[in-house]
Amino acid sequence: MRLAGKRALVTGAASGIGQAIAARLAADGAAVLTADRAPGTDVTLDVSAPESPAALITACQQQMGGLDILVANAGVSAFEMLEGHSDAVWNSTLSINLDSVFRLCREAIPLLKLSGQARIITIGSVMSTFGEAGMAAYAAAKHGVLGLTRAMAIELGPHGITANCIQPGAILTGITRPAFAANPAFGDYWVEKSALKRLGEPDDIAAVAAFLASNDSRFMTGATLVVDGGATAHP
Repeated sequence: MRLAGKRALVTGAASGIGQAIAARLAADGAAVLTADRAPGTDVTLDVSAPESPAALITACQQQMGGLDILVANAGVSAFEMLEGHSDAVWNSTLSINLDSVFRLCREAIPLLKLSGQARIITIGSVMSTFGEAGMAAYAAAKHGVLGLTRAMAIELGPHGITANCIQPGAILTGITRPAFAANPAFGDYWVEKSALKRLGEPDDIAAVAAFLASNDSRFMTGATLVVDGGATAHP
């Protein structure tokens, strides 16, 4: 119960990594408000909509009385080669994966300042560091998430707010499972590349998020934690 008395907001919490993080924070004692555009969470909305950040922060105030932990997890993945890449896919990917993170964190700052020990946890990707063919929009957005996190850490540190980024590798979720099923060689590639010889599970990321949300990470900010089973530890 190391998060007893803490209040958390988790976006993209209807499934996958977000759902696992919300469950883990609750198991560790936090009050958790969940949000997603899919049904099944406390608040149903599209995080990229202009009115969503204010609506979420208002919900935190009304339902929990404040906010101590913000997990900006909502995101999408799109595969499209650069030649002929559509503006629509580019704009949608950046809007959900980066712009919405910026706007939600900006809106949350006044409430987080009142916490005294607030935590911002962003979900990047190994694509926050690397790139891949067909992943231009996704990689650009996730690079942006990491840069944004580091900038927030410096700016908000004097207010007792830490900001850290998790970089997941190949994780089995509702989004990735069909891709692995349709192309088994793709999954095999990441299994072989992993030092642990398996794909990741959402709970693997949730455990790291719980650490970053806790007082155990009190002197960590502006950091990025790669959680990929060692896949990027070697060429």
